Amino acid sequence: MNHANTGLSETAGKIFVTLDSETVALPLGRNSLNAIRSYLESLALAGQRVLAVLAVDGCPLNLSLPLADKKEFCRVDAETLPLAEWPLLLLTIARQQADRARASVETALTLVLINNPATARELWWHVACQLKEPVLTLSLIPENFCPLCDGVSFHQLRRWQLEQIAVIVRQVDAACDSQDNIQLSDALEKRVLPWLEKLGEQIQLWHDATQAGARLGIKNSSV
Repeated sequence: MNHANTGLSETAGKIFVTLDSETVALPLGRNSLNAIRSYLESLALAGQRVLAVLAVDGCPLNLSLPLADKKEFCRVDAETLPLAEWPLLLLTIARQQADRARASVETALTLVLINNPATARELWWHVACQLKEPVLTLSLIPENFCPLCDGVSFHQLRRWQLEQIAVIVRQVDAACDSQDNIQLSDALEKRVLPWLEKLGEQIQLWHDATQAGARLGIKNSSV
């Protein structure tokens, strides 16, 4: 896939850009990181592909988060995946979201103990908003993508996960209502953290199985 474009500036603002290891010529004025990402995504979609990796000056960015406003950078490298591999990217994003939520819980465990109950509640509510993110990302994966797990469909598993989140949130809210920050910290450690760890492990298993299946498919098609 040729990403070069005749008549466009080769390195607008002296920014070197590649897409799937090919040099990309940027349109004039596309100097901001968001502008470059938007342009790269349009090129990817035109080739029936999706943007999977975006690295700025050698540092990969989390594409599931809004891009931070980076004033100075000199190189952007991007990689794409064919649409057929989109579920694999969704699993990667879901795992990142689960890991980020777990890190927030681990930070909150200490912070709730050294703050007043009102501040501790705000810390918990910030964490609570992150719990559903990986499950909602998983809901974008086609129902027939994953095989049954012990006779249970992927759709049913996601439904149970959302129900579990609702139960966990109610339990931690009750700990908040007690005005005892030790109870809140215990709830985070014994209810929220184990659930996130289990979810992360489950997503990783799906990811590894999907990746292995894709590699086997490529190997078989080349025989």
